Amino acid sequence: MKIGIVLGTRPEIIKMSSLIDEINKHDDECVIIHTGQHFDDEMSKQFFIDLNLPLPDYNIGIGSNTAIKQISIIISELEKILIDEKIDIVLVQGDTNAVLAGALAANKLKIPVGHVEAGLRSFDKDMPEENNRIIADNCSSLFFVPTKENAINLQNEGINHKDIHVTGNTIVDACKRNLKIAIEKSGVKDIIKYDKYIVLTLHRAENVDNPERLKNIVRSLLKLEYNIVFPLHPHTKKSLEENDLYEQMLKSSHIQITKPLGYLDFLYLLSKSSLVLTDSGGIQEESITLNIPCVTLRYNTERPETISAGGNILAGTEEYEIKYNIESILNTEEVYEKMANAVNPYGNGDSSEKIYSIIKDAFENNRLKIKSSDTIVDFEGYLMKNITNDITVEEFENENKNQIIEQIFYNGLPEFIDEKTNLKNKSIIIKKFKQRT
Repeated sequence: MKIGIVLGTRPEIIKMSSLIDEINKHDDECVIIHTGQHFDDEMSKQFFIDLNLPLPDYNIGIGSNTAIKQISIIISELEKILIDEKIDIVLVQGDTNAVLAGALAANKLKIPVGHVEAGLRSFDKDMPEENNRIIADNCSSLFFVPTKENAINLQNEGINHKDIHVTGNTIVDACKRNLKIAIEKSGVKDIIKYDKYIVLTLHRAENVDNPERLKNIVRSLLKLEYNIVFPLHPHTKKSLEENDLYEQMLKSSHIQITKPLGYLDFLYLLSKSSLVLTDSGGIQEESITLNIPCVTLRYNTERPETISAGGNILAGTEEYEIKYNIESILNTEEVYEKMANAVNPYGNGDSSEKIYSIIKDAFENNRLKIKSSDTIVDFEGYLMKNITNDITVEEFENENKNQIIEQIFYNGLPEFIDEKTNLKNKSIIIKKFKQRT
């Protein structure tokens, strides 16, 4: 089996690192295709070396182009690579332009796509990432979702439950794998001024390009009585300077601004912090994995399970709310301990092993190939049924050929569809087909 992995940014490389390890442990071939979305060739090589990963087999090298140009170049370059390599399945991870382009290219070549971290939804189509992940899911054949909530999102969009697999999130595998490397290699501990500190990251356009929001965030931070370490993104620095905020932060004795940190340095910094204040999606996942309470500077999140688990709080960008939430956590031992010990909704670090096993099983049983239908099937419509007898999902679909359960509701709430789920006293929505004889 030959598995193609399309990567474009550091977060993708990080989250796929343990899956690359897993593939390489077996006899299958892993072809790594790097789009070069964030780095030049030399920087890209160094990042793979730092993480003890094999270098990419291909580097498309698109650089920081417009989104449309990036996507079109990747699709064009991937066509030749995927055909020449005779790839059996393409894996993409997350919601970047590389994910969208990789999924589209493979789909047009009738190569099955496995979407790692499928099913995430912020329900905010103003976010480019939201549109990327929706389109990528609609091009995919296998869906590796972090949680049951993500699976329900896909079920609501009509994805066949048999193709949805709850595997946990590879971020847990990656944190465990890469923290060991960070402890060994990172020198960031030598530059941090404080023993106890909050980590701050701030980069999203809706925050840093909105002067009112940016001022509210900075005002709240300047009034805090806690030490803050702030690895500063160049674009964020520019916005701070334009709004006369940079010098205020720089002069504050409790805020240490550093240059942008590499992944291993940041992972080490995060692991030793008391709390993280962020507008990043990935850091919400990393913080709950590392048992660090998180306050998120956003009004929505595609990681709602971190909030329901109790490890994360959405604070928005109002000055009072930010300050209140931080102080409530750090000044109240019971609140702090509850957040720090929140059960990780993303699993225990075996996601990569599960994903590889699912792909291998599908390949060996000839379920990966995309085939055209050789029977005429009429779509009759959607039906709702109330089930009163003891019967599982698997039994129901075996007894009712050409009927696919699309949603299950119990006491008005949706449920994840598992083959062994008992349907007694539940309502189901089915998609019904009629096969011509």
